[in-house]
Order: sequence, then C-alpha cells, then structure tokens
Amino acid sequence: MSFHIVSIDSPQCSLSCRDGQLTCKTVDGERKLPLEDVASIIITSFSASIHSNLFLEAAKHGVALIICEDFKPVSLVLPANRSTDTLLTRALLKLEEKTIARMWQQTVDAKCRNQHALAEHLAPDDRALPALRANAWGRKPHKEAVCAKMFWQIFGRSQGDPEFTRDRASGGLNNLLNYGYAVLLSTILQKLFGVGLDPTWGISHAPRERSTPLAYDLMEPFRRCVDWRVVQWVRQQGGNGASSSPEKPLEVTPEFRKWVTGFPLERVEYLDLTLDVRGCIEGVVRGFRRAVLGGDTKFYRPWTPRNSKWAG
Repeated sequence: MSFHIVSIDSPQCSLSCRDGQLTCKTVDGERKLPLEDVASIIITSFSASIHSNLFLEAAKHGVALIICEDFKPVSLVLPANRSTDTLLTRALLKLEEKTIARMWQQTVDAKCRNQHALAEHLAPDDRALPALRANAWGRKPHKEAVCAKMFWQIFGRSQGDPEFTRDRASGGLNNLLNYGYAVLLSTILQKLFGVGLDPTWGISHAPRERSTPLAYDLMEPFRRCVDWRVVQWVRQQGGNGASSSPEKPLEVTPEFRKWVTGFPLERVEYLDLTLDVRGCIEGVVRGFRRAVLGGDTKFYRPWTPRNSKWAG
C-alpha cells in the first residue's frame, strides 16, 4: 500500500522516474524511492526541474503531485481516476453532527491546553495562569474565546507589552505572527492534499469563496508552535515584544522569514513518539481522515505536548 508523503525542498533538484523509482538529483547526489510506495509528492523547491515522464508514471501509480509557491500549494496534479475520492466524499456527507461537534471539541481542548502550556513556560509566575488552566481543562461554553483572551494578555506581559492585543492589522509583533501562521497554514494544506482530504470542507470554520476551512480548523492546536518560534526570534534580536517602542523594529525581514519557516522541523512529542512538527501534522491529518472514514472520533488525536516545557 502506498503511504509515503515525499517532500521535495532542495533549492535546486531534478525529479524523474526510472524503472519505477522516483529519482531526485541534487548537488549532493541522487536519492531513489519506489514510486509504488509513494502516496503523494509535495514540491516546495523554488527551482525544481520535473521530467515529463514523472507525471505519466505518477498517474499510473495513483500518486498526487502537489506543487507549491512560497510553501503554499498552488497546483494539484491528480491521476484521472483519483480526481474524486468517492469513498471519502460519501463518508463526509454521512458524518453525523454529533461526530463533527466532538471533533471540534477535541480541537478546541488541544488548542486551549497548548495555550496554557506555552503561557506557563513564558510567564510561570503570572497571576492569570491558574484561571487559564482552569478554563483550558474545563467544559465551559465559549472556552476558546475565554482562553484566547487570557493567553494573549499573558503573552503580552511576558514580552514587555502589557497592552498587547492580537490584531492582524496592528503591525509589529502581530506581523511576525501573521507570517508564521501563513507558513503553518501552508504546511497543513500540503498534508491535507497529500492524504486526499478536501480542505474546503471543515468542522467549524465557515466555508467561503477561495477559503480552506478544514485547514483553519486543524491548524488551531499548532498555532503555539509559531508563537514560540516568534518569541525566540524576538529574544535573539535583543528586543522585546512591545509594538510601540521595541529596541529593534519588529519587521518581517528576509532573515525572519528564513527563521520562522524552520519551525516545522522542530521536534515535538506525539503519541509516545518524537517527531518534527511537519511529521506530527501529518500524523494528525491521517488520524482525522481515518476518523472520517470510520465515523469514529477516537482516531483523531489533535496534538498537545506531553509536558509544559517549550524548549524549542
């Protein structure tokens, strides 16, 4: 059974298929993998050369080619017989409302607990931590909004900006977060396309023209990975998070872009395994797909760290 999701991110490479082998040539040498063991190929390299024979062989083996620009999928090349996953489509249509609600509750629980874990690491003595923890592990309605408000207050104080608010249009620290979340969204989309899930169908975020609500849903617990990466960057620059008068302007520079795009390679704990964030996302997405096909939420396991240490 095909199961590998292959990521091609070398700055310059040549992709082809010879004797049933996916072949990738770079300046460092040549690597091969049986195409029959591949489910999809994600190409994020900005200057990859793709031999036409790979398109033909990928189609014969039922392999999807996902071509990205700035890490975001812009083209999905599917074999004709994979243009529609009828089994998955029927499963989505038959999914009960209570199952969808349970999936979203699992997602919110993971998001809120991850917020508390990072807040505790950033500001272990903050007066609002007990209340954040109680809400993160509680069952109150609207806990997502309550935890978000508390988290950003603690986040701001930990960064020397007691007046900080999360506002996409406010500039400064918010611009860094915006860019990091865009990278996260692109990574989620890559994995969704990789396992054949349609991102235009979601479990909470409302569908809109040219939107991908399922990606918005599944990225929620992983936002804290971006938040921590941004904090590390600000600290390395010798500044603080105050958007009004930082020691150094908080701007999305080429150096920051290079730094923040590395967060998918950071190591995290997931289901008794140590994986990079990219691999963890794939595990969550695969579990979600299995839950949809089986109509059983036990297969969907949103990510939370096993402890509250955010060592980066």
